[in-house]
Amino acid sequence: MDMAPSAPSLPGTALPPVNRRRVATAAALASAVEWYDYFVFGIAAALVLGDLYFPAGSSTAGVLASFATFAVGFLARPLGGIVAGHLGDKRGRKPMLVLALTLMGLATTGIGLLPTYDTIGVAAPILLVALRVLQGIAVGAQWGGAMLLATEYAPEGKRGVYGSVVQLGVPIGVVTANTVFLLAGASTTDTEFAAWGWRVPFLIGLVVLGLAWYIHTRVEETPEFRQAEQQLAQQEKGDQSSPLRTILRHHLGTVLLAGGSFAVNTATFYILITGVLDYTTRELDMRKSAVLTVSLCVSLTQLILIPAAAALSDRLGRIRIYAIGAAGIALWAVPLFLLIDTGSLLWLAVGTFVASCFLSIMYGPQAALFAELFTPEMRYTGASLGYQIAAVLGGGLAPFMMVLLLEATGTSMAVSGYIIVLSVIALVSIKVLADRSRSH
Repeated sequence: MDMAPSAPSLPGTALPPVNRRRVATAAALASAVEWYDYFVFGIAAALVLGDLYFPAGSSTAGVLASFATFAVGFLARPLGGIVAGHLGDKRGRKPMLVLALTLMGLATTGIGLLPTYDTIGVAAPILLVALRVLQGIAVGAQWGGAMLLATEYAPEGKRGVYGSVVQLGVPIGVVTANTVFLLAGASTTDTEFAAWGWRVPFLIGLVVLGLAWYIHTRVEETPEFRQAEQQLAQQEKGDQSSPLRTILRHHLGTVLLAGGSFAVNTATFYILITGVLDYTTRELDMRKSAVLTVSLCVSLTQLILIPAAAALSDRLGRIRIYAIGAAGIALWAVPLFLLIDTGSLLWLAVGTFVASCFLSIMYGPQAALFAELFTPEMRYTGASLGYQIAAVLGGGLAPFMMVLLLEATGTSMAVSGYIIVLSVIALVSIKVLADRSRSH
């Protein structure tokens, strides 16, 4: 049961396989390097940024301030989605993707070069927040462009699989970020790592600028946009309508339902890669390198699970696969933290692996699902807004909420409850979207 039979692949999109592969590869690489740049901040926030940029008060207060800065990036993501979505629906997918990659490369490099609080005082955290906002705007703009490059070039019946190559950017970004941090930690003493070692992962983010240039010079605009562009040009001769205005007037409910359906995925994901890293190293006295290694290995399994779930969605329907993942997250929320609380590396791996499986089941078909909720002339705007609302409600606040809940209740079961509440919201949103699909 697919969501938008009214928005199938348009005719005339038959292209040589080599062109499809080039576009799919470029979209996947764009997603991977963008998420790498975004994730290195989350890892650094859990490990060093609290002490270096927010030194006053207790260690808990420093972590909260660091995670609050992490969350600021999420608050900026809808702005990136709105601006890039509006322009991407009117001017093209590719230019907005190139702009997003360039902005992310500059912001991430800036963080890697930023002096600490001890060097420039209060200007340090202010600049850190400003650069994190730029990262948020960039990733908010990037996802829609990369996703549409992949799905709008997809052959008939394979939109889920093609969309999943963009989703693979997340585990690739996590694996790469964790690997670089592990190497930086292994190559330096604790003092050297705090002084300069943590900066290396940020400076590597410069490669994103080279990828932006490649996409600018070697990748063509999508066929579906070119056809939609002609239709939109005719409409604009008679009125001053815009994709954003159309979305807000007529499709805001769909955007909110899309966001509600996905918030549990982003929240659980960031709890696993950032909140759990802080919790296990600060509260359970587990070794940083061991926890990062577990996160890396679990993320590697997603490279298989995400495309597998997407392929199933091409055969069985997006909603069915998507709902199974959301229900699984709800059922696993309590066992997850019971296993983590043992302090055992093995049980940490088991708990996070099973959770990651359910996240992958949702994440695989999500790009195609969101694309099919909207017609081509407003797809960048609608899909981006839905995704970024979920990012704000789920991902950005999740590590911060986790620390607050642990401090307020003294039990990790409060975090499980938080995940379950978001899962219920997701399942209700999915049910409404499914009912709407049947009524059309």
